[in-house]
Order: sequence, then C-alpha cells, then structure tokens
Amino acid sequence: MAVSIRLKMLGTKHRPCYRIVALDSRKTRDGETLENLGQYAPLPENTQIELREEAVLGYLNNGAVPTETVRNILRQKGIVKTAQKAANGSVKYVWTKR
Repeated sequence: MAVSIRLKMLGTKHRPCYRIVALDSRKTRDGETLENLGQYAPLPENTQIELREEAVLGYLNNGAVPTETVRNILRQKGIVKTAQKAANGSVKYVWTKR
C-alpha cells in the first residue's frame, strides 16, 4: 500500500481549513484516513499550521510521499529532505527537522 500525506478539506467556501492526513494514495481526498497529522488554515489575516512532527517524520522516513502543497508546508515548519552518506559511500535521503 502506497501512503500519501495530503490535505483533507474541512472548511467552507470562503473560510478554508484543512487537515494534514496520511492515507492510502488510492483513496479520494475526503476518504478514510490512516492518521491525522495536523491542521492548516490558510486565511490571509493569520495563517495557522499545527503539525505533529514526530508522526510526520515517521511516515516520511518509511516511504510516504507528500503532495506538493504539503511539501511546502513542511518546508515552512523546517522539515526537509537531506542526503546522508553511508559508510560504504552510498547516499540515502532522509527527512529531518532543521
């Protein structure tokens, strides 16, 4: 099962609010989720981002793929993909908190 981290819409037409969720990538936008990872309210007067960082990092390091919007939200919160060099010279990419 491929896991995706994306937004789930909760708000109304002019008052958007989203949950950041982990779910099976084959499910619909508002389908059944595996876990709620945070909230995002993109209102112009005060943007709010709440995130459970340990849970997000756990999913990302186990192969979950964030959508482009979620990737931008993670960058704002300081969660980035970095390269780590192994002892045998190979490069492995892991998600870390800056």
